[in-house]
Amino acid sequence: ILPRADVAAGDVLLGLASTGFHSNGFSLVRRIVEDRALSYSSPFPHANGMTLGEALLTPTRIYVRSVLGAIRETGAVKALAHITGGGFVENIPRVLPEGLVAAIDGASWAMPDVFGWVMKLGGIEEAEMGRTFNCGIGMVAVAAEDKAAEVARVLEEAGETVYRIGSLRKAREGEARVEIKGSLGSLR
Repeated sequence: ILPRADVAAGDVLLGLASTGFHSNGFSLVRRIVEDRALSYSSPFPHANGMTLGEALLTPTRIYVRSVLGAIRETGAVKALAHITGGGFVENIPRVLPEGLVAAIDGASWAMPDVFGWVMKLGGIEEAEMGRTFNCGIGMVAVAAEDKAAEVARVLEEAGETVYRIGSLRKAREGEARVEIKGSLGSLR
């Protein structure tokens, strides 16, 4: 049963790529589209032949098979955080024991164009993006440093795109539970 009791400082955070918004943050997206008087049937500027509606409604990636396979095959997955509404800031702390911080390297993955487009068009700050959207990471797996490569390999063999996005460290008093350094999802 996850999270395991041995989640600890030094553990690695593995981010599994998302396919888009995964049904979260659409109140904000709809407001941006309406405020800019855009049409969902308009071409999406970053995808040849795709409409804005298609780009926004890319089907949600389902991680169940690959994650269960990694849990069973490696025995090394300590915790999983599904990055849904609330983004990194609300979802990752749910699987961490008190006294730990998820230190994330925001430049360790490429944020899909649709997130950058919404961010720019809506004038959304990076901190708000990390609180509202998955920004290209739909699931975070926690594994010990010496097992992280094995977990990543099994997930990749199951078809996932996996990024090493950070690690856990001890918190200082009063510190936020999630720290994102660098530009979130290295906008492309």
